[in-house]
Amino acid sequence: MIRMHQYFPKFCPPICGLEINTKRIRNNPRITVLTLAELEKLAGAPGDYEATIKISPRFVKESCTMCGACAQACPADRTDEFNYGLSKTKAAYLPHATAFPALYAIDRAVCAEGCKACADACAYGAVDLTQQAETKTFKVAAVVAATGWAPYDASRIDNLGFGKHANVVTNVILERLAATDGPTGGRILRPSDGQAPQSVAFVQCAGSRDENHLPYCSAVCCAASLKQAGYIRALYPDAKISIFYIDIRTPGRLEDFLARVTADGGVELVKGKVAKVEEDPQTSDLIVTAEDVLSARKLMRRVNLVVLAAGIVPQTSGLPSGFALDEFRFICNSSAGKAGLYGAGCARRPEEVSAAVQDATGAALKALQCAVRSARHG
Repeated sequence: MIRMHQYFPKFCPPICGLEINTKRIRNNPRITVLTLAELEKLAGAPGDYEATIKISPRFVKESCTMCGACAQACPADRTDEFNYGLSKTKAAYLPHATAFPALYAIDRAVCAEGCKACADACAYGAVDLTQQAETKTFKVAAVVAATGWAPYDASRIDNLGFGKHANVVTNVILERLAATDGPTGGRILRPSDGQAPQSVAFVQCAGSRDENHLPYCSAVCCAASLKQAGYIRALYPDAKISIFYIDIRTPGRLEDFLARVTADGGVELVKGKVAKVEEDPQTSDLIVTAEDVLSARKLMRRVNLVVLAAGIVPQTSGLPSGFALDEFRFICNSSAGKAGLYGAGCARRPEEVSAAVQDATGAALKALQCAVRSARHG
């Protein structure tokens, strides 16, 4: 969520709510947060689990003041995964401006052997290049898996051109282009030439509702594209937007959001599946070929930028065997799984931010009930 510029339907920046919650976590002595951590093993029974956690070294101690001297002195570059590879950071880096905990980290995998420029530059002695991985064990009554989601790899959809044509991007990449802390400072620009797009096509269900990729609907892509169309129109009032869709799915309160966005005369909805996206090598413009179902004709449209609404993929690989997964590898909170093991958010199903928060509240209450029962019978 911290990678988002805004979220729908209110077009609010996510930073406000996240700052409040990280402050609550930081100030609560009964909450322990472990970062760079991985669950290696879970053994036991509901109410009496033992969790084995591997913690990788950060190479930076808590005395870090975030002065940035280590990054200024660092000679090595790394790909910035926070910006989906759109930019670079130094090997000594802050994950993002509001990182929690507020500490730099050192990516030793890209460092030259023997280099200690970051340690030499730190006036506070906060860089410790001798740190080693450590293992901790915890006794816990219940486990909540909130492992989130990743966008579907759009390069696997050959006909849509992602990874082949510079000006075909995904919805998550557009989000970083729109963000003020992103690689372009909040200006949505064509990757090929850094120019502002004056025509943009959104391709819905890029990988979703497709037996060759993700058979299920990813739930939030329609509303996300409507939101992003609003980003572009706010920046470039003369830009023309075309949204190619199978079905627009904006249930409940999001119907008003749909009506608000589509009332803008610069946004056109085209019911039809995109067959292919090709590039004009002279201009790097893109030619979108699609069916227009309502007029029963083939449509070809030249645009400056194409945005693929890539689907949601649950990140459930590596979970303990007690977690029950459905055929799409989402977590099932059902009798097939053990009591005391719960899923939350997009690890359980594709959903928007507010629904994920509600889902997490339910998972926390179930975990608490498990803890209370185990204490009562312990």
